[in-house]
Amino acid sequence: MKKVLLAMSGGVDSSVAALLLQEQGYDVEGAYMKNWINEDEILGDCPWQQDIEDAAAVAEKLGIPFRVVNLMKDYRERIVDYLLEGYQSGITPNPDVMCNREIKFGVLLDYALEHGFDQVATGHYARLEETASGNSILEGVDKNKDQTYFLALMKSDQVDRALFPIGHLTKPDIRKLALESDLPNAKKKDSQGICFIGNIKMQDFLREYVPDRPGPIIRAEDDMPLGEHRGLHYFTIGQRKGIGIPSNTDHQNYVVVGKDRDRNALLISFESPHAPRLYSSRCAVSSLSFIGPAISSESRIEAKVRYRDPRVPISYSPTSDHSVEITFDDPQRALALGQVIALYDGERLLGGGIYARID
Repeated sequence: MKKVLLAMSGGVDSSVAALLLQEQGYDVEGAYMKNWINEDEILGDCPWQQDIEDAAAVAEKLGIPFRVVNLMKDYRERIVDYLLEGYQSGITPNPDVMCNREIKFGVLLDYALEHGFDQVATGHYARLEETASGNSILEGVDKNKDQTYFLALMKSDQVDRALFPIGHLTKPDIRKLALESDLPNAKKKDSQGICFIGNIKMQDFLREYVPDRPGPIIRAEDDMPLGEHRGLHYFTIGQRKGIGIPSNTDHQNYVVVGKDRDRNALLISFESPHAPRLYSSRCAVSSLSFIGPAISSESRIEAKVRYRDPRVPISYSPTSDHSVEITFDDPQRALALGQVIALYDGERLLGGGIYARID
């Protein structure tokens, strides 16, 4: 019987994952990853204590062991520092993707193996498929909840030690199972915060840890100053709300199209297919990671340019061992340096990389 350490967040998805693993005959134990404590309560709602209690209550209901694993030092070094350094340097990092590779299937997996477990399981909406060269990751059945994008930078050896028990189910299925099994958190709402920090808005987090650096807001077409921003790190490419500049015209809104780091300027334009910099046909991707063999030749595959976007066809052209040129069949809106692009062959996740240049 394989021993599995299940990352339990206190939410319904990982709770049903525990239920399913138990029914499938695994020797399962729950673990809450203690990654962050907001001791000063400066960032609002960070309900880690409630999450621990909810996860423990589910474990008790199922009769499985439960432990709290302190990963705060590793999380600060591998995720929080990466996040803050990225925003300070003008890029848009993705802490959720890094959390999966560095924490859940990095530090936690190492911890699990050291303590006699064979695998680590999570409540991700993703599926595994055994192949001759190891496990592959397939999209979850529920396309509205599919989370394979967040697994794009995992390594093959991590995938071989992973379990995704709920990937064959839809969210309504999950809720139904939780209610039928009388799980204590069956009706708990999904959290929307930063990975395993809590229900914290990114702007609130950045406001506390990255100093404001005011600069001009400039219209991209004619370089006209329109106002002042508090710091480039508060804005993302494609952002429409919260810019603070009225359009003064009906049916048109400004959108963020770029960041000029040399001038510390936020570039905006009216939303349209012709807005400068807003749509991109090509990009360079670095820090490539593959699940299985690397793609080493020119290929026609698909990609998700961000989490909620559908797969789109691309032309893939390697330029070195660790970077590639990607050309989109159709221009893509609001790509941001530092974000992750996930690569696919149909439903199969091939890997991913990080935007290093956007044309």
